[in-house]
Amino acid sequence: MNKVFLIGNLTKDTESGTTNNGINYCRFSIAIQRRFKNADGENGVDFLNIVAWRGLADTCSKYLKKGNKVAIVGNIQNRSYDADDGTKRYVTDIIAEEVEFLTPKGSSEKKEQVEDLQPVDDDTLPFW
Repeated sequence: MNKVFLIGNLTKDTESGTTNNGINYCRFSIAIQRRFKNADGENGVDFLNIVAWRGLADTCSKYLKKGNKVAIVGNIQNRSYDADDGTKRYVTDIIAEEVEFLTPKGSSEKKEQVEDLQPVDDDTLPFW
């Protein structure tokens, strides 16, 4: 079984695109703080690369921004390629099956000012 459950914060804004076959993708990385302190008394941090595909990719690229907290359900995928210098490179990605947005909507955007709110006439509300 290959299944991972992760919660972390985006380290930068998402990168999205389309493959040669017309499939949408969205790439981003998350930082996850380790639970235990190292020899220096600091919590280590792991940086993991996430890839979302198709409709999930569209949603992630539209709503996720640097610093947002997300929960990821997915699987680990290893791949390799030959670099320009002739060496073999290995990459590990998390392929997202589900992404839950944990940062409250609008918390990274400018908050609406109280004075900009319009009064509501209680007589026009259908549930009063």
